[in-house]
Amino acid sequence: MKTYQTDQIRNITLLGNSGSGKTTLAEAMLFNGGVIERRGTIDGKNTVSDYKPIEHENGNSLFSTVLYAPYSDYKINIIDTPGLEDFNGGVISSLTATDCGLMLISSTNGVEVGSEVHFRHADRMDKPVIFAINGIDHEKSNFDKAVEMMKERFGPNVCLVQFPVDEGVNFTSVIDILKMKMLTWPKDGGKAELSDIPDQHKERAEELFSALVEKAAESEESLMEIFFENETLTEEEMQRGLVAGIAQRGIFPVFVTSAKNNFGVDRVMEFITQAGPKVTDLPAPVNNDGDEVKPDPSGPASVFIFKSAMEEHIGEINYFRVMSGKVTENLDVINSMNSGKERLAQIFTCAGKNRVKVSGMQAGDIGAFVKLKGTKTNHTLNAPGTDWKFPPVNFPEAKYRTAIRPVSEGDEEKLGDALSKISMEDPTIKIEYSKELKQIIVHGQGEYHLNIMRWHLDNIYKIETEFLPPKIPYRETITKAAQADYRHKKQSGGAGQFGEVHMIIEPYTEGAPDKEMHKINGKEIKLSLRDRDEIPLQWGGKLIYVNCIVGGSIDARFMPAILKGIMEKMEEGPLTGSYARDIRVYVYDGKMHPVDSNEISFKLAGRNAFSTAFKNAAPKILEPVYEVEIMVPSDRMGDVISDLQGRRGMVLGMSSEKGFEVVKARVPLAEMNKYSTALSSITGGRAMYSMKFAEYAAVPSDVQDSVIKAYEAQAEEE
Repeated sequence: MKTYQTDQIRNITLLGNSGSGKTTLAEAMLFNGGVIERRGTIDGKNTVSDYKPIEHENGNSLFSTVLYAPYSDYKINIIDTPGLEDFNGGVISSLTATDCGLMLISSTNGVEVGSEVHFRHADRMDKPVIFAINGIDHEKSNFDKAVEMMKERFGPNVCLVQFPVDEGVNFTSVIDILKMKMLTWPKDGGKAELSDIPDQHKERAEELFSALVEKAAESEESLMEIFFENETLTEEEMQRGLVAGIAQRGIFPVFVTSAKNNFGVDRVMEFITQAGPKVTDLPAPVNNDGDEVKPDPSGPASVFIFKSAMEEHIGEINYFRVMSGKVTENLDVINSMNSGKERLAQIFTCAGKNRVKVSGMQAGDIGAFVKLKGTKTNHTLNAPGTDWKFPPVNFPEAKYRTAIRPVSEGDEEKLGDALSKISMEDPTIKIEYSKELKQIIVHGQGEYHLNIMRWHLDNIYKIETEFLPPKIPYRETITKAAQADYRHKKQSGGAGQFGEVHMIIEPYTEGAPDKEMHKINGKEIKLSLRDRDEIPLQWGGKLIYVNCIVGGSIDARFMPAILKGIMEKMEEGPLTGSYARDIRVYVYDGKMHPVDSNEISFKLAGRNAFSTAFKNAAPKILEPVYEVEIMVPSDRMGDVISDLQGRRGMVLGMSSEKGFEVVKARVPLAEMNKYSTALSSITGGRAMYSMKFAEYAAVPSDVQDSVIKAYEAQAEEE
């Protein structure tokens, strides 16, 4: 296979709702490009893109798939993506690696949930979008309704460049506004025949052409001047304006296709090569030094890994984009993330699981490496002498969590290895081995997302597992000051154990000074503040440890042992066994024995004195609270807010953004279990949300009582 030059490469991501026809369109593009001799079908389970058993079983794409299709003298790199929101990590990584989105809109259903979600991702990443209204030969096709919905949801930059003649089962022709011709496809699809526009369609075609000329002129100031002067643009000026307008997201051209019958696909491919964004049309990425890295074939060789995967019989595959220079077989490179050396023994261009070996690739091209040692998603590989790093793929935060364990205790190590490989392939799955909760917590994008993960554990890794409700990482603290003392005394022949500790504890707040006077149970206690340790806790908050010992009642060498005993109880609070935080401890008195006192004695005395004081200091459970941002259609906002309030949520504000209402709220993590499933049910799948940790806050007293009872019941069972 020949090496394509940078200006011959076009990179697109197929976007759209599940079922809109992305995989079928990809099949037609590969057929038209000569990559395959026969088009597969979803029902036949033989498409190039959906080649994994779980995709055959579910009947839709679950992973992004890298493909290519030659067209004329160009190479179109294509990444087919899943349409379900649970798998949007594949959409985001694919858009990171490509220059344009090709979004399919169902001619029967119009703009669906997945279409809106994918468009938001492209918008956030500032990627151009080309539309194709697909399935125009379906008996229930409604082209005009689909266009109306697109303009309503995606804005006034949606511009028709085609409209169908006789949509429905008799569809074979479109009016092409750019060519100002009618295109008619033979029954078996492929190349279209051009003819003059029939009289009954001329008026509409001329109106759309005038609107398109005006849109093209808006993309450049010089073209606007020409347009105002001549009231039109030449064909060359029109082409220039279209290219600029698409790259700037000022024009979203709309085509008409039937991917199933290969109608219109060749015209879309032609347009992508002629007017779709070139590798050099979009802003150059910025490296770790803040410098732009232009896709210059003569620059230093540098590639960015946007996806890693495991393939049966092959092992790990790393999919990359050449950011600069040229990569060739047996090139030695350095991984800028871990300084590891790699040799690029083999380079492939990919069509699903089929890989074609190539000798090299130029800047802008997309391909794959196999058998690299320490390279993963988001890593950058550079030729020696360059130390660039590119911004990582901005994967979404997890929205759904569950605990998991193997059915057989002997499979624990196997499960850990399998989860590690799954997370490597899909970075939106996060694995947390929680010492605090004594659970393995899996974080993902939704319930379906993690059910697919579990399918892999059952069928690929042969590990039977079960999901469990995840525990909540509560924290414990105190709300008032308390005093306690404890004497540890043990005598059993020979040297004994003796240690006595007196302490006061109080709530700690940032910036509050240590106190020299305390009033406990009506009794005033004056302290002499000597040494002070401020200990940031790994689980959040602080412990302030103040030495107030005077007169040598406790030797200084025993103070660290007392602190060690306190820390042991901080790691296991008395209410729920959760970590304690934000407490100030004053050790102000005690006793020791010249022979029997030792470190273990004072550790136990400090531990028990702290435990007693904690229970007398009005202890309180704190719960993690998350900031939640929900984008919801206005007609469902009331239902969403009502549901949030039922989850003890506090609505912070509302705003509008591109046709959606944005609700911001704070909600306890304990109330967010399976929220993605509930939100989808409430809004018909049209809302999306994100969440991030905000703070720990005190739980209401009734909730605290139920949490404590549940903990005590579980402790009894264990």
